[in-house]
Amino acid sequence: MPGRPILKNSAKGLTAFLTLCGRYGILAPETYVMQEAFSLMAQRAFQEPSGFEDWLAEDFISSEDEVDELPVLPLRDSVLYPHMMAPLLVGRETSLKAVEAAMEGDRRLIAVAQRDEEIEEPTKEDLYSVGTEVVIGRKLRMPDGTVSIWVQGRRRLRILRFLQEEPYMVAQIAPLNEYVEEGLPTEALMRAVLALFEKVVQLSHNVPEDAYVAAMNAEDPGLLADLVASVLNLSIAERQEYLEMTDTTQRLQKLSVELASELDVLELENRIQSQVQQEIDKSQREYFLREQMRAIQNELGETDPHTQDVNELRARLEEAKLPEEVRNRVEKELHRLESMPSMAPETGIIRTYIDWILSLPWGIYTTDNLDIARAAKILDESHFGLPKAKERILEHIAVHQLAADKMKSPILCFVGPPGTGKTSLGQSIAKALGRKFVRVSLGGIRDEAEIRGHRRTYVGALPGRIIQTMRRA
Repeated sequence: MPGRPILKNSAKGLTAFLTLCGRYGILAPETYVMQEAFSLMAQRAFQEPSGFEDWLAEDFISSEDEVDELPVLPLRDSVLYPHMMAPLLVGRETSLKAVEAAMEGDRRLIAVAQRDEEIEEPTKEDLYSVGTEVVIGRKLRMPDGTVSIWVQGRRRLRILRFLQEEPYMVAQIAPLNEYVEEGLPTEALMRAVLALFEKVVQLSHNVPEDAYVAAMNAEDPGLLADLVASVLNLSIAERQEYLEMTDTTQRLQKLSVELASELDVLELENRIQSQVQQEIDKSQREYFLREQMRAIQNELGETDPHTQDVNELRARLEEAKLPEEVRNRVEKELHRLESMPSMAPETGIIRTYIDWILSLPWGIYTTDNLDIARAAKILDESHFGLPKAKERILEHIAVHQLAADKMKSPILCFVGPPGTGKTSLGQSIAKALGRKFVRVSLGGIRDEAEIRGHRRTYVGALPGRIIQTMRRA
């Protein structure tokens, strides 16, 4: 019939027929003849003529008006949705020629996203098959030779085939009609998406509040879905997936899941930022109060405990008879301690290290009493018997008396079962020579670090047994 819509193709016609049968409750098994199916379809159509006309508008197209040819504008890192306005910066030669061709005509283009944004000169295989029809509203030439255009999306388009690729791409396109299911489920989905989007806008720093105002005033479910998807932080593939969805209900359902996931991430991020901010505020508050307390103490002529400890250590350093190398090291550590906050973790480590150095008996010596007769008398008073051990001790004292400058301090090793007098002999020798006696017990020690000391970077590090006994002596 002339002037009536015709089916796009035979496959589309069969699909449309089966869709119509399902919509009006007609089951068409193989036992039904086509004549009976068409008869029942006609009866349903006459009972609900408006539904039949709506279906015709959705599933049938005019062969004269719907298929069109438009220049193609490849988009590197963005996807445009219908009814959205956006500025585009065009710099590629083919894209500039496509914009010029559109400006000479009706200002219409089809904007299609690239599959890979790294490709400089995309071909038809590098583009998606679904894009958006856009109208150029404003065109400005930039100093660097590029062109800035302001476009507004109109509708979804499917690329049927490419007609040319040089000097710019031209494609044969057809509209991609959306399916809108009206009713309570769609209304409930729209409200759920709006509620989630409101929370996302409140927590996110990248989504403007104007976007929620626009979404709140969107009465069409498809427009609402496109608006929310355009401002979310999605990849190009995910944005393209929303563009290719023609079922608005399905688009809203997927969008609600995406919003819920984004909301969980934003809430966790906001919680972490709040904790960090609280710690920073606490540190700043403590620093401010500490500085105030230091200023008040200076006015009163007092000093804070940290400064008092540093001054005390510095006074001890001045009195100690340290070698030059050790003194330079201590002064360096004192300078670090003085410039460090009192609550810093290293403050206690540095203070303990300096305190141990200053506590050692630097420059303090005892003069040995090498009187052999006095030593023999002390040994006899302290011990009965042991003539060989006493004789060897007196020989060492005698040799040390005769050649004190030519020999080092002797080390005597006493061997014997427990209780035979080894430790008491050492005490008697110290008493005879006029030295202080310190006993170091090595029983049960398995780690050599307990003898020579730990590295001070370890938690709970202490000097070894030798340094500890020197400090006690």
